[in-house]
This record gives sequence, structure tokens and C-alpha cells, in this order.
Amino acid sequence: MSGPSTRTFKLTLAYDGAAYVGWQRQQNGPSVQATIESALEPLAGGMPVTLVGAGRTDAGVHALGQVASVKMLTSINADALARALNATLPLDVRVLALSEVPDAFHARFDATAKRYRYRLLHGQTVSPFERRYAWFIPAQFDDARLEAMAQPLIGTHDFAAFQAVGSDVQTTVRELRAITVGRGAPGALASHPSAEVTTIDLHGSGFLRHMVRIIIGTLVDIGTGRLSPDAIPRALERREREAAGRTAPAHGLFLVRVEYGSGP
Repeated sequence: MSGPSTRTFKLTLAYDGAAYVGWQRQQNGPSVQATIESALEPLAGGMPVTLVGAGRTDAGVHALGQVASVKMLTSINADALARALNATLPLDVRVLALSEVPDAFHARFDATAKRYRYRLLHGQTVSPFERRYAWFIPAQFDDARLEAMAQPLIGTHDFAAFQAVGSDVQTTVRELRAITVGRGAPGALASHPSAEVTTIDLHGSGFLRHMVRIIIGTLVDIGTGRLSPDAIPRALERREREAAGRTAPAHGLFLVRVEYGSGP
């Protein structure tokens, strides 16, 4: 058996964000990053490790396919490392896939696009189970109209109106490639047979802080009549946060997938 060497691994992760202050390590509570790093350190001979995420999900946001990379000194192969992590991690954080990749791979800088999904729950009453994973909106609205209202967002724009106040970024220009809106049954755990879920899927090359949640909040405000139908083009033109709608709650948002083009 060969001795330990410094190797780079790519991890695909799923987690329930309810118990965490977000992806990024923080002083005010448990983070997903720190939780996984703590599980990795004994597998790296007790040496500190730094996990790099493809993006920083906010407190309460969930992930179906977050990606991270880590460089660590170990002799454990990828399959054994994945099994050891899942045996140690809390059940609300899972390693879905783990592979050794070239040392140059970087989960954040090599990402070319991300896909997010937001879930809106409709019905006479909110399910005690679905409430953790969807925003309950009693009012009904036309999903096809909502998708049409979102179309001005498609393309490369200055999304300054759709970012959190106080964000520090070099540019607020981003490319949003697609927004689709669909409706269906939430599943067997719904509390009422008439309950339905609207899913809003967003695909883009990158997203500002709270950008997805502000887009969702703006669309809901348009759909429920709180904002006029031309709110989105006006917000894009004004580039001011107050021109857009409210920020949707974090618990309805999922990071679905991170894309890497022809990368590993």
C-alpha cells in the first residue's frame, strides 16, 4: 500500500440547510463547510483541511447538487473516502459522489453555470412537512403568465436591483440563460388533496447574493398583484434594490446542479 500523498478531490453534496447558517464557515453557528471539514480532518491525519464550495448558499437554503473541492494528504481512495464521510457526517449532509481530480481543479473558479429551483406551495392549508421546503402562498396565480413576466430577465443584464443591499462585488452583470415555471402535486406528504406546488427553475452563469430569492419574490409580487406587470423591466432599468420585489424565504430554495462544461 502506497503512503499518503497530497491529492485533490471533487465532492458532490446534498444537504438540508435548515440547521445551518449557510455554506460558508461562520462564528455564529454551524455551517455546512465547517461540518464537512471537521469530518475530513481525521481522514487527513488530523491536519486542517479547507473545503472550497462552488457557491455560498445562504442560511436555510438547501442543495441537491452542491460541488466542493479539497486538497488533502491521504492514502485513502475516493470510494473509501466517500463511505467514511457519510458514516461520520450528520444525516442532513450527504456525499452523493466523490472522485479524485487533477490538482488544478477548483470547485468555484471552474464552474460555468448553476441551476436553482424554488418551490411555492399552494392550497387551503400548509403541510407541516412541506413547509420546510416550500414558500406557502395561499393566493393562486397563472404560472404561464408568471413565466412570461420573467422573460425580460433572460440574457446578460445588470442585476443590481436583484442583489442584497450591501453586497460587495466587482460587477453586478450576470447572464441568466433560462427561467421555467411549472405546476404539479407536491407528493404524498401534502396535507390537503388540493395542494399544488409551483416550481421555478433558473439557469445562469452566475448569481449575485440573494439574486434568485429576489427574482422569486418579485415574480410572486407580480403574480399576486402587489407589483405591476412591468416591474421587472423597470427594476432592470433603475438598478436599485427598492425597484424590485421582496426577498423570498430561504427555505424554498434548492441549488440543483453546478455545471463545469468539459471539466471533470
